[in-house]
Amino acid sequence: MTQHNCSIEFFPPKTEAGVEKLRATCARLAELKPQFFSVTFGAGGSTQQGTLDTVLRIRAAGHEAAPHISCLGSSRATLRAILDTYRANGIRRLVALRGDLPSGYGDFSSSEFHYANELVEFIRAETGDWFHIEVAAYPETHPQAKSPQDDVNSFVRKVRAGADSAITQYFYNTDAYFRFVDEVRRAGCDVPIVAGIMPITNYAQLVRFSDMCGAEIPRWIRLKLASFGDDVESIRAFGLDVVTALCERLLAGGAPGLHFYTLNQPSATHAIWSRLNLSAR
Repeated sequence: MTQHNCSIEFFPPKTEAGVEKLRATCARLAELKPQFFSVTFGAGGSTQQGTLDTVLRIRAAGHEAAPHISCLGSSRATLRAILDTYRANGIRRLVALRGDLPSGYGDFSSSEFHYANELVEFIRAETGDWFHIEVAAYPETHPQAKSPQDDVNSFVRKVRAGADSAITQYFYNTDAYFRFVDEVRRAGCDVPIVAGIMPITNYAQLVRFSDMCGAEIPRWIRLKLASFGDDVESIRAFGLDVVTALCERLLAGGAPGLHFYTLNQPSATHAIWSRLNLSAR
């Protein structure tokens, strides 16, 4: 495990104040020397310009940036133009996702792409080996998967389509992660599967995100967080202990890296990183 196996995620800011805040956040977290910063998008790529702008600002500051790119609701022509823009700006890494349909788009079947493996195939056909392609993994099973095995099969298809590595949805159950990795290995896939990490700083926000994405908050963690009420400092201190211990177990068990979902806030990620002494590993 080295410092170069850890990465950090941002979302595109929507205001000038947000841009300035993210600039400061990025500068602070860049001190940790992550391998790259990734930048998300909205449904159907609806913040794609914001994603590009944010990626270019990160690049201009001297850091590697990886835009998220989605295919659901996007045409081949649109995606081709996006890929050309990223190539022209020297971007060499992508996070390729199916994504969600934008509101008002209509029926799922009318999209030119339906699954992330189709996007990966398209990127490889259009750009060869230019991009290092990251895909998503779901240790606790994608909420729309028909079954856990179906979800593993879906992941395998993305890898065989040309993905280089994967980043998981966040989770707090290490058994789920290690079991998923074992199942993927048995299916013949040996790409690195980096563990997604969500620092805990706000209980209500965490519950909302977890309910949306299907990530389980273990009962004991939920009850402990709820017991703190509005005591923000206790929530953050407990969250720091829980997530640092989670990361330690993952790294000790062989996880090839950690990917921090920062929500554009630097403090918790910086504190966890420092406790783990990642920059010295």
